[in-house]
Amino acid sequence: MAKKSVYQLSARQILFLAFASAMIAVGAMAALLNFGSALELRETASIASAEDAPQGISEPSAVSDEQNSIEIYKTLSPGVALISTSSTVQNYYGEELERESGNGSGSVIDNQGHILTNYHVVEGSTKLTVSFGGEKVYPAKFVGGDPDTDLAVIKIDPPSTGLTVIPLGNSDQLSVGQKVLAIGNPFGLDRTLTTGVISGLQRPLRARNGRPIDAAIQTDASINPGNSGGPLLDKYGRMIGINSQIFSRSGGSVGVGFAVPVNTAKRVVPQLIQYGAVNRPKLGASLPSVADLIERGYPLPVRQGLVVYQVVPNGSAQRAGLQGIGNGGEIGDIILSVDNQKMNSLDDLYRLLDKKQIGDTVNVEVYRQGNTVTVPLRLLPSQQQQQQVQPSTRRLQE
Repeated sequence: MAKKSVYQLSARQILFLAFASAMIAVGAMAALLNFGSALELRETASIASAEDAPQGISEPSAVSDEQNSIEIYKTLSPGVALISTSSTVQNYYGEELERESGNGSGSVIDNQGHILTNYHVVEGSTKLTVSFGGEKVYPAKFVGGDPDTDLAVIKIDPPSTGLTVIPLGNSDQLSVGQKVLAIGNPFGLDRTLTTGVISGLQRPLRARNGRPIDAAIQTDASINPGNSGGPLLDKYGRMIGINSQIFSRSGGSVGVGFAVPVNTAKRVVPQLIQYGAVNRPKLGASLPSVADLIERGYPLPVRQGLVVYQVVPNGSAQRAGLQGIGNGGEIGDIILSVDNQKMNSLDDLYRLLDKKQIGDTVNVEVYRQGNTVTVPLRLLPSQQQQQQVQPSTRRLQE
């Protein structure tokens, strides 16, 4: 009878096979993980690329400068609005008439129909209309405005065909010399493109109410009346600023234009959409600067700071125990610094408070009767304080 041969493994062979099987399993798992990681990296790169530039705009280094400008205009100009404003006036007979008061530009910032523009474009208007080229005109409503940053948001009912949204960039990552493009409606000329470079950063710029607009962008891209509120774009088609003002003795562009940084808009716009205004914290006091008072001939014990002239009843300053000028004219507290930032003028305070939130606590360094003390102060809403400040002190109140 034939015998079946049986192959018997030694203990050493069994251990070798077990080790080899384990190594194969580890290798297979590593390959699988690497494959998954590669997929994940490709997906991440795709998302980052999509965020870097809107569809339709090529990588700038892969095309000519001329082609880059053409692609940006073709892709994004449908999202730049011509805003026309009207106001109601009375004629000699007391009849109310509607009169066109001006026009400006704006950028669509979401698919719900919100449009970002300058506050001075829509200030005082009683009727707003928007067009994107052609004969179609959309009625618009005022959503909210912030005179301190010269920004406002209006809204239209989005058409069924949808809207072109202008993507927001990052104005904290800019360099002098980099290419920029402005799209707007100068002198009512529909969606005009101009190009240039960033000429300067951190420029001093003031809104019409006198408040400083922090870190304004200077550009030599031609900006003229009617460009106000339109986007200043980088070479990827991202909005980095909102064109706001020009420096000109003739009224036309001389290559010195200014834009509000888009990161300022990122802080302001959500509040404008939700509340219609920006709720900024205040110190709740009238605060003339030491330098101004010394220049007027007032003797003061220090050379820099903000004099607490008058505190608002139940405001931040009063609750923190800051003391204003006494009934006999004796000097009150002098604010030297807030959160270790020197206070030489109200502009210094505006810039600091613009980065604070209602409810924050700041440390106020105060000169008081020959001594320096630090007072913790909790910031309160501005509305409460503005309602209680007398008109004569409102200009100095903060």
